[in-house]
Amino acid sequence: MKTQVAIIGSGPSGLLLGQLLHQQGIDNILLDRVSPAYILGRIRAGVIEQGFVGLMKEAGVAERMLREGEIHHEVDIAVHGDYHTINLTELTGGKSVTVYGQTEITHDLMEARTASGQLSFYEATNVKPHDMKSDKPFVTFEKDGETHRIDCDYIAGCDGSHGVCRAAIPKGILTEYERIYPFGWLGLLSDTPPVNYELIYVKSDEGFALCSKRSETRSRYYVQVPLDEKVENWSDDRFWDELKRRIPEDAANRLVTGPSIEKSIAPLRSFVVEPMQYGRLFLLGDAAHIVPPTGAKGLNLAASDVNTLYRILIKTYKEGRTDLTQRYSEIALRRVWNGVRFSWWMTNMLHHFYRDSIEDKIRDSELNFFLASEHRRRILAEQYVGLPYEDID
Repeated sequence: MKTQVAIIGSGPSGLLLGQLLHQQGIDNILLDRVSPAYILGRIRAGVIEQGFVGLMKEAGVAERMLREGEIHHEVDIAVHGDYHTINLTELTGGKSVTVYGQTEITHDLMEARTASGQLSFYEATNVKPHDMKSDKPFVTFEKDGETHRIDCDYIAGCDGSHGVCRAAIPKGILTEYERIYPFGWLGLLSDTPPVNYELIYVKSDEGFALCSKRSETRSRYYVQVPLDEKVENWSDDRFWDELKRRIPEDAANRLVTGPSIEKSIAPLRSFVVEPMQYGRLFLLGDAAHIVPPTGAKGLNLAASDVNTLYRILIKTYKEGRTDLTQRYSEIALRRVWNGVRFSWWMTNMLHHFYRDSIEDKIRDSELNFFLASEHRRRILAEQYVGLPYEDID
């Protein structure tokens, strides 16, 4: 088989890249080691920057997002019971975020890919990229007992932090930067109305909490727990009781509880690899970087990577600008590090690390400092709604 771009991984970044390229007449084949049902079963967050919404529009798959997604103009930060509203739209000159679940994004992109007739191989095993440093890379994989080969111009590694693409880069090429946080988020998903229309980030004496939503009938809540905590130790009742202890009293009084649909603990981690490419293999999304969910940047940084590579490949195929592919990592990393820094900053200000330490007191002071003036709240708002994508020249 031959194609222009082989895409390994069919999460949102792989599917979005494939759809955008297809819209420009750039042929691509997609591979994934798991089934579509497995991918759609993964429950993830969905606070979407305007840049991401714009990419969905450009890919021709934004209709349901625009119809069902909720535009949010504000976000609330509650500190020891007191609300501080960050008016995103006023502070950023009209920008906002959209709440639309990652599962829904993936569903829309999968439907569009099926309708387009583009070639996809799910439950492909032993996927391997080859000759990435040459001008004739290829990918091999096994499917239904047969070995297949895809000759291509470029390979997009969208296969996550445990995928084959980053692992295929020879040792000594990549530099890894990592921070492991000493706590995790215990999350509960329930078919209950959200406690608040806007998201509420909570800092309390008991620890961090987040009240978020997937729709008007489905809610997602989180509480900070020690890194060694076990989800089995948390009944639904214990979770709801703990959440009520942390959120403001008025929110606790109107909180609607119910049985959990899903409950899990996610450790928090900051991770980046440099460079984000090796020859004609490009790393996107979790294959190259992971951030704590505090700043709602994980999925949005993946979209930023997609935008960068997509714009580069358009100029490569339409204008012959083959020099631009060598700059993918340089360009992508500028926005990645901004997102990593913002997520780290938000995580530091809103969580307790070591109670009653000088560092903990300084974090409290920093949060109060940024919430105390419109100028400083604007700094937070501009990053939360997402920095603009860099032009590709």
